[in-house]
Amino acid sequence: MWVIFGVIAIVVTFINLYLYAAGKDYKLAMALGLSFTALTLCAEYSVVSDWVEVEDWSALGDVVPGMERALWFLTIASILLNILPIFLERRGKK
Repeated sequence: MWVIFGVIAIVVTFINLYLYAAGKDYKLAMALGLSFTALTLCAEYSVVSDWVEVEDWSALGDVVPGMERALWFLTIASILLNILPIFLERRGKK
């Protein structure tokens, strides 16, 4: 499920940037991009929680360290890309 939410977050983020570039209202797309980013993180946390419940320590040891770095990077990138139009809009007004 986290992959589906992640793909949706990426697609909506690019829609957000396209709407801004086209001069249309982008704020709903921005909210959706950030919301699907949050849902992706929650879904990934659920996967890890399931592994803990069944005591699959090898899965935790193999996957979690790499996923942690990836999730931090992708979350920061998503936040920055989704709020980029706000910064560009403010910069254009000055």
